[in-house]
Amino acid sequence: MSSLGSFIWSIADQLRGPYRPNQYGNVILPLTILRRLDCILEPDRGTVRTLAAKHDNPNRLRIEVNKATGRPFYNTSNYSFANLLADADGLADNLADYIDRFSPDVDVFEYFDFKKEILALEKAGLLREVITSFKAVDLHPNVVSNADMGDAFEYIIRKFNEAANETSGDHYTPRDAIRLLVDLLFAEKDVDLTEAGIIRTLYDPTAGTGGMLSLAEEHLLGQNPDAKLGLFGQEYNPQSYAICKSDLLAKGHDASNIAFGNTLTDDAFKGRKFDFCMSNPPYGVDWKQYAKAITKEREEAGPYGRFAPGLPSTSDGQMLFLLHLVHKMRAPEDGGGRAGIVMNGSPLFNGAAESGPSDIRQWLLENDLVDAIVALPTNMFFNTGIATYIWVLDNDKHSDRKGRVQLIDGTSFWTKMRKNLGSKGREISDADRAQVVKLYVDFTDADPDYSKVLRNDEFGYWTILVERPLVDESSSPAVDRKGKLKSDPKKRDTENVLFTYSGSDAGAAGKVEVIQAYFDAEVQPHVPDAWIDWTKVKTGYEIPFTRHFYTYVPPRPLAEIDADLEKQVAKILELLREVEG
Repeated sequence: MSSLGSFIWSIADQLRGPYRPNQYGNVILPLTILRRLDCILEPDRGTVRTLAAKHDNPNRLRIEVNKATGRPFYNTSNYSFANLLADADGLADNLADYIDRFSPDVDVFEYFDFKKEILALEKAGLLREVITSFKAVDLHPNVVSNADMGDAFEYIIRKFNEAANETSGDHYTPRDAIRLLVDLLFAEKDVDLTEAGIIRTLYDPTAGTGGMLSLAEEHLLGQNPDAKLGLFGQEYNPQSYAICKSDLLAKGHDASNIAFGNTLTDDAFKGRKFDFCMSNPPYGVDWKQYAKAITKEREEAGPYGRFAPGLPSTSDGQMLFLLHLVHKMRAPEDGGGRAGIVMNGSPLFNGAAESGPSDIRQWLLENDLVDAIVALPTNMFFNTGIATYIWVLDNDKHSDRKGRVQLIDGTSFWTKMRKNLGSKGREISDADRAQVVKLYVDFTDADPDYSKVLRNDEFGYWTILVERPLVDESSSPAVDRKGKLKSDPKKRDTENVLFTYSGSDAGAAGKVEVIQAYFDAEVQPHVPDAWIDWTKVKTGYEIPFTRHFYTYVPPRPLAEIDADLEKQVAKILELLREVEG
């Protein structure tokens, strides 16, 4: 992943003994952040100390520091890595003073409980050794780019989680997958993004260490160096939050736009809408512990609440984030919003007709919010090899794309990595990414082997209940008091009927005709006494992605198979003869 990450992790060797491997991150992550900020602040330290002596009011000081250095954050301590080691006896106290004297917006060390670690390091006789090691590393952005720093942080966290044997569904999104997501997200708006002085907002409700926000900004500035992208994010893991915030601070962003907390239960940006939204939520992680709060919010918010369309099973919260993102997209009348979210395969098809997940898909499709779904190659993530998909959502589609969904099979666009990183053995190269983005841009003209464009209603179906008569002891159909046939529960069956059965393009409006045609052709010839219970017909939506790209491969001719079998039999007989001697 990163030579810098390996180097920093090697410092952990010094911690062996007093610290267990799953505790290394508690020391290394905050010290890496501290050294990074220390290197950034070093050139202006004298200026800031002079200003601090003149201005007691923190707000005034912040303004003056910003004017003098161009940075919104500062540190007024007399200590830094440059002189911490000079006072051997006071090292722990001086380091604590250094952390305490950051400007109020740098609250990241609180999330590591780092002062406790300082005391533990001192007690173990390791503090001086560790500080000496970090002092030797230059982490200034001129030496270590933001991208390399992001890689290093994620490498450390991944190693830390492996040591702790973490099994959560959190997946750090690899940079190559984020780049593809960013390119797809901006593909429809690239022309707009070149306007002079353009200001846009980007939001990630599962910000992690801020990788998506950083790469999206890189993309926009690559298109238009004068553009301004306001970055907003929320993260519930304390360490990831601290890293994300310090990363954005180092780049001069407004750190108050990064919030700590659980997006699902405590949306830090209530009422705010964004031009672009991105997310890689945890997969297959249950939300039972939040179910009460989320259900309550849904009931109280009514039809305009973020979870109004439906709730997924409590065993997997991915679709809650999907709904949240849609809720955060800027309204079409204000210019519209686009969102990109990476999820595993289950949101495409899980849940039966009129279940929560099916209702969510129905709402998304009937409101024409799904622009494209792209299947990523497997073995893309560091801790899972499962199939994943990018959903691109848009509430103000280009006129050509209205009423349609593009499915792109990107599973074959990958390059083998020289060395596996955990489960990640494949990466999407620049060339691979360009091919996938071209498929998206080409839309109806794209190669049909890799791209399909379907109407929104082509994902709909009805589930019908097929009944058969109960027979009495004389083998005659039983009837109730009104003379109606009684149904036999043991012979009851269900059938799924696609909206598009027999070429229908009437969508949901073709319900009676299409279901009856299906029943007449597919059911009744086999069970003439069957009937449909029309009161139990349910409407469902699913996106059978792999079915649309399935290619039938005929089996080999029988003669060829027989010939192979004969060869193997002959070989076995020969071996037996050798054994018999």
